[in-house]
Amino acid sequence: MSLISKRISACARTNGWTMAPTDRVFADRATAGAELARAVVERKLKPPIVVLGLPRGGVPVASEVARALHAPLDVMVVRKIGMPGQPELAMGAIASGGILVRDPRLSSAAGDERFERVVQRERAELERRESAYRAGLPPLDLGKRTVVLVDDGLATGSTMLAAVRAARKAGAASVVVAAPVASDEAAALLGAEADEVVILQTPAFLLAIGEWYEQFEQLEDEEVQRLLQSTR
Repeated sequence: MSLISKRISACARTNGWTMAPTDRVFADRATAGAELARAVVERKLKPPIVVLGLPRGGVPVASEVARALHAPLDVMVVRKIGMPGQPELAMGAIASGGILVRDPRLSSAAGDERFERVVQRERAELERRESAYRAGLPPLDLGKRTVVLVDDGLATGSTMLAAVRAARKAGAASVVVAAPVASDEAAALLGAEADEVVILQTPAFLLAIGEWYEQFEQLEDEEVQRLLQSTR
């Protein structure tokens, strides 16, 4: 077992991480969300609780968690700052509330000027999604609430880290991170910042989140809007 794996196992005992005994592929996001929901319910979180999905892929998972907790559902809009030429490789992330997370190694490799260009482009997209998803409604009040942040998977953890910091800035009393699958590195990163982390499995090799789902279709804004409207 690697040093990281040992640390993950120790954190699992102290922070209540839920991990599957063997790695397996989820049928789809709803199935993964239902299983994740059971693990989150077992944590007996302190109310009032708000569940926030990271769009787009995290929202179907978060919908199942919110249903199980009988909690309101909203979005925490975040945007990955992708490496130029390798957009899936996150050199940072931004979130609502002016939050910016920067990976020093990768962002330095890209250079400050290129990094800032990507930040500006993604900030414009973040603002567009904020407006589109809520259809004019204000975001849910996070003040003095237990906030459960949900995504369909955590590769580097950068976007979820931005979400955690945004929730804290918004006044959350406690921040819980939940995902069906995550890398060891992402789990360790978020375990150091969130109050609790619930992850179903941390496979030894995680190259792409989609590899851990049989169905992993690209979601459109309309599907996110539908899921949010169904809870309002």
